[in-house]
Amino acid sequence: MTQASLSLHPITATIRESEFDLFAELCQALQQAELSVCEGDILAVSSKYAAISEGRVVTLSEVVVGPEAQLLANRYGIQAQLAQLVWEEAEHVFGGIQLGFTLSAHHGIIAPNAGVDRSNIPSGKAVLLPRAPYALAAELCAALRNWAACDVGLVLTDSCLLPGRLGTTGIAVATAGFAPVQDERGRPDLFGNAMTVTQRGIADSLAAAAQLVMGERDEATPFALIRGSHIPLCDRSIHPADVAIDWRDCIYVQSLTEGLLIATPMTPLK
Repeated sequence: MTQASLSLHPITATIRESEFDLFAELCQALQQAELSVCEGDILAVSSKYAAISEGRVVTLSEVVVGPEAQLLANRYGIQAQLAQLVWEEAEHVFGGIQLGFTLSAHHGIIAPNAGVDRSNIPSGKAVLLPRAPYALAAELCAALRNWAACDVGLVLTDSCLLPGRLGTTGIAVATAGFAPVQDERGRPDLFGNAMTVTQRGIADSLAAAAQLVMGERDEATPFALIRGSHIPLCDRSIHPADVAIDWRDCIYVQSLTEGLLIATPMTPLK
C-alpha cells in the first residue's frame, strides 16, 4: 500500500516580546488556522518562540561583562554583552571567528554563540535558548495529547549552520513523543549488506522540513504541523543523550583539534 505524502502546514501566531502562555498560544493558533490535530501528527515549535514564552529575553545594556567574556569579545570581535551571555550559557567554547561568532556547545548542540540570538527580537535585546528544552518539549507534548485526545509528537526547532556549507537549516533542540534517532545498523542495504554505522536523525530531518515553511524573517510562523511522517510515537522520556554525542567523539570537532595531521598549539577557553 502506498503511504500518503508528507505534508507541512505553517501556523502563524501572535508576535511576542515577553513572557506568555505558550500552550494557550499554540492551541489558539491551531484553531485560527482551522487545523485539527490528528493521530500521528508532529508539531514543530520554534525554540526561540518557546524561549520568549519563558521570559528568556535579555536587555544587552543591562548585562555586566566579566573578564572572560571581555577576552572573548576582544578575540572574536563580539559585542562584550553578547560575549558575556555566551560565556554564561555555553558548556564549552571551542573558539571562534573574527566575524563576531564563537563555536559553542550547549544543550547537546554545537552552534554559534551557544544559541544566543538577536534576530526577530527588538534591537538591543537577545534571546537565549529555553532553560530545559527537553522538559519543555515533554510538557507541551503531554498537554497537546490531552487537548487533542490523540497521540502526537513534538519537536522544538532552531536554525543551524552545517560545517563547510552556506545557509541555515533546521535542527531539533529537543524532542518529545518519538525517538529522535532511528538506528539502521544491522539492517540490509540495497545489496543485502548489513548497515554498520547509519543512524537516521529523524528529529533533525523533521526540523529541517519544518524550517521550509516556518521561515527565518518576518513570517510570524513559529509553529508547523507535520502530517504523514509515519514515525512511530512513544511515551518514554527523551533526553539529550538519545541524540547528542560527546563533542570529543564528533568527527568535525575532533578532526579539527586533536585529530589534526599537523599538531598546533591550542589553549581551550573553557
